[in-house]
Amino acid sequence: MKDSTVVFALSASHDLAQEICDILEIPLGKCTVHHFADGEILVELGESVRGKDVFFVQSTNRPVNDNLMELLIGIDACKRASARSINCVIPYFGYARQDRKAKPRQPISSKLVATMLERAGANRVITMDLHAAQIQGYFDIPADDINTLTLISEYLKSKPGLNLEDVVVVSPDHGGTVRARRLADRLGAPVAIIDKRRPKPNVAVAMNLLGDVDGKVAVVIDDMVDTAGTLTSGINMLYEKGAREVIAACAHGVLSGPAIERLKNSKLTEFIVTNTIDQSENSKLYNEMTVLSVAPLAAAAIEAVELNESLSTALNDAVTGEFVHKVCQSDENQA
Repeated sequence: MKDSTVVFALSASHDLAQEICDILEIPLGKCTVHHFADGEILVELGESVRGKDVFFVQSTNRPVNDNLMELLIGIDACKRASARSINCVIPYFGYARQDRKAKPRQPISSKLVATMLERAGANRVITMDLHAAQIQGYFDIPADDINTLTLISEYLKSKPGLNLEDVVVVSPDHGGTVRARRLADRLGAPVAIIDKRRPKPNVAVAMNLLGDVDGKVAVVIDDMVDTAGTLTSGINMLYEKGAREVIAACAHGVLSGPAIERLKNSKLTEFIVTNTIDQSENSKLYNEMTVLSVAPLAAAAIEAVELNESLSTALNDAVTGEFVHKVCQSDENQA
């Protein structure tokens, strides 16, 4: 595997790619990304990929279009350099919220992105916590979506001072009920649901609470937090309903615009997020942020693909193995 596998980092996920390579015990591939004054992008490979399995690690978060173009251009470079296979590890898949026609004459942009990746030459895509599971079906190549709930549940189980008998897992809306139930099952906790309305994009108003959080530690779980308007609205309601403490957790910390200020001004005890999107700057601004690394999961997925092993078994081993426990322990010490 070590001789036939190359992992490249593009601009959005360099630190994560390095973590993955450290786990796999292979060097990070040599790759340079140039952004020119006119906005054009050039991706240059610094080593041969002929006959090798290439893995690009690149989230397509802000700036979404630049990061997406880097990935497409990198794929093209590998295809023209005779790579045996080209695999895209996209921890955060941009345009995932445009997964259907919500109104007449709207595009389905996530399908367009899937088509672009395929046409560029990608042979496989690995994502994490897609906003909509059906996006996997937009690809005609293998597409694996990795769930990060295992990381979050392991962290909460090992969190000092947290009695799981006092925990209620809260879904911020009806659409996230399945996600909340999965986390609740892992923690052995009940579920509550916030009933909300969304008058316009990035604006949500909490209306009611289905369930009981009185005297409990409410753990709000979502796939992403963007402007944090939905989250902070829900936090206020939970405290009004008698919650003793509120913890929030998500896979993707998009954290656009006023998000950090809203989180800082909220009564959140802790904000748990993964590094599918790099949080090195945000974590400096917000002390209550705990960042869990998805590198063990990504490394396990790459190894399973290369060795033709069961992906589900590899991911389970990664979660219960030493890498995840080291990550959790490190974050506890920082807290």
